[in-house]
Amino acid sequence: MSKDGVRKLETELKKLKFEDRPEIVAEIKRARELGDLSENAEYHAAKERQAHLERRIADLEDKLSRAHTIDTDQIPDDKVYLYARVLVRDEKDGEEIEYTIAPPDEVDIDNDIISVKSPIGQGLLGKAVGETAEIQVPAGLLKYTVVKISRD
Repeated sequence: MSKDGVRKLETELKKLKFEDRPEIVAEIKRARELGDLSENAEYHAAKERQAHLERRIADLEDKLSRAHTIDTDQIPDDKVYLYARVLVRDEKDGEEIEYTIAPPDEVDIDNDIISVKSPIGQGLLGKAVGETAEIQVPAGLLKYTVVKISRD
């Protein structure tokens, strides 16, 4: 993972542990005070949220314990590799699109950061400027020519 990716996971973990967890504990306490737990919808909903939160915390802790930080400056930019910013031209309509290829945990579709495991990410991996990738996606076949490769 990139240093930014690790920081993002650490920030989320801190928020979950020190903001969200105490809120849910307080919700459970309030719901318990309402009486009979067997028919207490607020209690059951809060316990469900707590279980989801604890699973996410465990998942983040596991990912962070296994994470290896990659110095993105050391990755060459002669071909599309992890953390490459790639400008491609759609051969069908000539439109140019820019993607950043990232690990699944660092995906941000709104900012065109796509997973290395996605069809487009896999199709572009290893391509150099001028090469064309034929990528099968659910909507059909894409033909993207690599126009430019850079690092953020």
